[in-house]
Amino acid sequence: MTTVLKNRVLLTLFLLLLLAAFGLPFLSYAPNRLLSGQTISLLSLLHGRALWLLAPLLALAALSLLPPWRVYALLTVLAASALLTLSLWLSGDAARQLAQNGSALARTSWSGGCWLTLALCLLMAANAMERVTASPLWRIVGNTLTLAPALWLLFSQQLDALSLLKEYHNRREVFDAALWQHLSILLLTVLPTLAIGVPLGVLCFRSSRWQTPVFSTLNIIQTVPSIALFGLLIAPLAGLAAAFPWLARHGVSGIGLAPAIVALVMYALLPLVRSVTAGLQSVPASVIESARGMGMTRGQIFARVQLPLALPLLLTGVRILAVQTVGMAVVAALIGAGGFGAIVFQGLLSSALDLVLLGVIPVIVMAVVVDSLFKLIISMLEATRR
Repeated sequence: MTTVLKNRVLLTLFLLLLLAAFGLPFLSYAPNRLLSGQTISLLSLLHGRALWLLAPLLALAALSLLPPWRVYALLTVLAASALLTLSLWLSGDAARQLAQNGSALARTSWSGGCWLTLALCLLMAANAMERVTASPLWRIVGNTLTLAPALWLLFSQQLDALSLLKEYHNRREVFDAALWQHLSILLLTVLPTLAIGVPLGVLCFRSSRWQTPVFSTLNIIQTVPSIALFGLLIAPLAGLAAAFPWLARHGVSGIGLAPAIVALVMYALLPLVRSVTAGLQSVPASVIESARGMGMTRGQIFARVQLPLALPLLLTGVRILAVQTVGMAVVAALIGAGGFGAIVFQGLLSSALDLVLLGVIPVIVMAVVVDSLFKLIISMLEATRR
């Protein structure tokens, strides 16, 4: 009993996986993308080569009853990766067989059982990877290798018969344009936020009387719903574009990218200003006194002592605002900013779930990648101090 409790996380995830995989529909087959079709269970697909899916399931069942030692954690990563890959292959193979027997408009989609199975496989692999190594860099490498077989299936066109991939191939140019638009929104938000937020954070650190009004204003902005803030910016920016035609020639208008960037920058200021202020406040007074004793000026102390020591906390704020911007940029599509939000809302208007997912999944992936990269940089900075 003690052994089970030691690895209760893996055991819980495995039991949830069994309930999801065998208790919920695994696939859905519909005459077209707008109609809800018949559900297909995982049990009905387990025949022939598909029986290999049971091997990683049995391995995970055994590993969930073993102590969470490093070697068992590594085997858990391998078993979860194998189950993820085989689940994807099984869904793609079933979709290909159904496509051969049905019409060209027929769609095979992942149902709740498949989605949860894939998600729980990733969770089990990530949880086990934390016990394999404490290094953020090797964790990223390990998680990437875990996904490598699944990515090979994706890029080798083994999953092209699935409805989600059909939506991608039908809208590849739109998808590529949305990707660059989303990245542009992220970049155009982060750079102005840094230019405004870092000086504001330094001001709040050096002058306590500015902290209350600055943080109060930024907190009020955070309480305004994003859609409302986008709407509030339409009239003033449209007025500025009408009063100053050169602004309109440079892309400033009531709808489009300009109000989206302004709103996103306003939302992103609070986490950045807080992190800058907290980072500078975390620098020990003794270190500053030592720098003064060495004859450093105020500017030299800030550039060579305070800023480098506060950099990890500052980057934490940048990480938060970057991930926040990736998600909020979806809503910015309502005022014509483009990005993946345009695909999401097009799917919602046409009641096409796979089209919605085509916009949502890249946003999730982008947020995870941005978050992981910043965590890696922060951990490397902290490691150099030890």
